[in-house]
Amino acid sequence: MNDFKDKVVYQIYPKSFMDSNGDGFGDLKGVTAKLDYLADLGVDYLWLTPFFPSPQRDNGYDVADYRAVDPRYGTMEDLEELIREADRRGIGLMLDMVFNHTSTGHEWFKKALAGDKKYQDYYIFKNGTPDNLPTNWVSKFGGPAWQYVPQLGKWYLHLFDVTQADLNWENPAVREEMADILRFWKAKGIKGFRFDVVNLISKPEVYEDDFAGDGRRFYTDGRNVHKYLKELVAAGGIDGMITVGEMSSTTLENCIGYTAEGNHELTMCFNFHHLKVDYKDGQKWELMEPDYLAMKKLFQTWQEGMQAHGGWNALFWCNHDQPRAVSRFGSDTT
Repeated sequence: MNDFKDKVVYQIYPKSFMDSNGDGFGDLKGVTAKLDYLADLGVDYLWLTPFFPSPQRDNGYDVADYRAVDPRYGTMEDLEELIREADRRGIGLMLDMVFNHTSTGHEWFKKALAGDKKYQDYYIFKNGTPDNLPTNWVSKFGGPAWQYVPQLGKWYLHLFDVTQADLNWENPAVREEMADILRFWKAKGIKGFRFDVVNLISKPEVYEDDFAGDGRRFYTDGRNVHKYLKELVAAGGIDGMITVGEMSSTTLENCIGYTAEGNHELTMCFNFHHLKVDYKDGQKWELMEPDYLAMKKLFQTWQEGMQAHGGWNALFWCNHDQPRAVSRFGSDTT
């Protein structure tokens, strides 16, 4: 499965990459216009961050429809042209799939709010009263990880923004929906997938307060996540494709499990430990001078550990969530 170790993956953030029509917003035609340049760079795959319909509360990571193109980026025909033209140059397209949660603007969530029991089970709703949260977990965007819905008398879980409702992966119907989405895009000619915060999809059997942290220890690298990934890869028909999992607060041991070839889960992992070496007191927005020795040690530990046990660690220094490496670890003036 891991036949991609000599491949170059280039991330494109479409809204700021290239504007083809002068409306001030990057688009898919803009990406197509730059394919010759990207081919000259030696790029093998283009990872496109989400271009699906979205309210843009989290820059497209709040997906309202997994099978369509947001009009601000263009049309499905524009995407199909991009796929064809990239393929003609030996470049495959990778899509960014946000499967831990959907936008509250998604039709599934709208139906859930309207009282449809089927779609309420697509999400994580808990009965309760306005003054009694199901747990004391904290959202990664700040504040409680639960939002109350008065007309239902229920709370729903959102590990991220309040408009990003977590999906219930315990429900087989949800898992089949996700696999069908992959099949849809594979049929369109997509050659790989990046899965956003995919190690958070398996939630605990019992929801309890966390008096020692923010709740992440109960849902990170959860009890069924390996089972769900194996099922997704098999049912989605993507076992031979390049795949990467963004792993939030994970461990080396878990990443080996996610990427070991015989496990048939993912081909590689993103972890962020090496990008925390300039966090003051562990806080992302409180900066200090980078600890370069710590960075080197982290690179060495992860690379040697993954290789020794058949795993694969993606090599990267920045993405859409991180400052540019030259500015952060080097100098803009030299």
